[in-house]
Amino acid sequence: MQLFELFLQSNSLDAIVTSDFSFGSLFLRADWAVRGVMLILIAASIWSWAIAVEKGIMIFSLNKHAKIFEDIFWSGKTLDELKVELKDSLSDPMSRVFSAAIKEYDEYSSLKIKSNASMSSQYRIDSIMNLIVNRELSKLERGMTILATIGSSSVFIGLFGTVWGIMNSFRAIAVSQNTSLTVVAPGIAEALFATALGLIAAIPAVIFYNKYTADLNKYGGRLEGYADELSAILSRKISKNT
Repeated sequence: MQLFELFLQSNSLDAIVTSDFSFGSLFLRADWAVRGVMLILIAASIWSWAIAVEKGIMIFSLNKHAKIFEDIFWSGKTLDELKVELKDSLSDPMSRVFSAAIKEYDEYSSLKIKSNASMSSQYRIDSIMNLIVNRELSKLERGMTILATIGSSSVFIGLFGTVWGIMNSFRAIAVSQNTSLTVVAPGIAEALFATALGLIAAIPAVIFYNKYTADLNKYGGRLEGYADELSAILSRKISKNT
């Protein structure tokens, strides 16, 4: 009778030990493969949040500077007045497009007496603005590929950890010849924890990617529209001077 009671007590202690399903315990109990998957997913989640915060601040700043720039540009001032006020302003993409276009226009103005090359000058102005626009949009899109990769791959990385954890549970059953919950639960819990980490990393990354892609496309259209407007203004100026 005493031996039976001791056996029950030992089983209850084992159950208490294995019933600790806190995140830290699940991580420490996992084998090297599942633990590696967890570390990768945690790092991916932190990385995606860092990119998301940086992109959020960047887009807020872009829209703020674009509004300020557009208010000045469309304030009714002449091109010469805008040149003085905005030419050396390089704080945002619109300013850099304006500065590059005005620099090219000034070179044309200084040579127009010697050469009547209005068409080629307009072509150079359009080319340099398109180059600046494409370069600025490429810089703004940095990090978006990482968000897309994390969003698409984290679920599968977590699934690998899930499969590995379930395999460990089956191994434990085969070794112990026991199908009790005490034997099966730890491996299943580790597997589900890996799945949860994969979703935690993937879902925000996908949301941020979709949102910031839409925001950058909207800003890209705004920047390209401004470049077209500036090109039309400079084209009229060149036509009047020829």
